[in-house]
Amino acid sequence: MPEEAKPPQPTEISSRRLDIHGRVQGVWYRASAQAEATRLGLRGWVRNRHDGRVEALLIGELAAIEAFIDWAYQGPPKAEVTRIEISAADAEATEGFEQRPTA
Repeated sequence: MPEEAKPPQPTEISSRRLDIHGRVQGVWYRASAQAEATRLGLRGWVRNRHDGRVEALLIGELAAIEAFIDWAYQGPPKAEVTRIEISAADAEATEGFEQRPTA
């Protein structure tokens, strides 16, 4: 007797805010983050902060967010990430993943 097909499970969308510390400005971190987030199918944004941090909002499947966080600890070749603060965040209405102006 064939098994009955199970209905597809809804995909849970999560969102996280990252504060990335270290040598993360002037090393193509934002452009690399945008490329990685796009590759992973995430929505959101990334921007420099005046205090030297990079801030990112990630919206998407939890597995993709976790994969981005793993990447973020390395970043692009010239980056030196010292720590990342991760917090829950409200999802914003965004299309794709964009670089935003410094805040």
